[in-house]
Amino acid sequence: MRYDDPWYDALASGWGESDGVAAGGPEGASARQERETPAVAAADVYLEVQRSAAFQEVRRRYRRFVIPAGAAFFAWYVAYVVTATTAPGLMARPVAGAVNVAMVAGLGQFLTTFLLTWAYARHARLRRDRAALELRWDTQELTRGVRGGAS
Repeated sequence: MRYDDPWYDALASGWGESDGVAAGGPEGASARQERETPAVAAADVYLEVQRSAAFQEVRRRYRRFVIPAGAAFFAWYVAYVVTATTAPGLMARPVAGAVNVAMVAGLGQFLTTFLLTWAYARHARLRRDRAALELRWDTQELTRGVRGGAS
């Protein structure tokens, strides 16, 4: 079974495997240095990707949604709490039968939570996921090149 995810093999690579080299001998020092060199080069790859225009665009799209949506939701929550504490008469007004304004606003909090979750998932799917997946594939290819084709 083949997975089309470039990170699938990277999750467990090297886990539970021994390198077979004694750490105390001179061979251990050279083997350790060989292992550290690709790690440093891989870090450079990740820094290069982080500085790329494509990565910055994905982050910009993320911030353009999350900051206003988070601020609006927080303002709505604070307005509910402040109104409940400063205007109990308003919140106690009946809307329909035993249902009052406070109950409707409280249920509105739950509704907006679900709506915000749906909007975030939709925004991610339509505006960021494809670009992020392309960055992920590119990063995986670059790190494989640094490590000499090993995953």
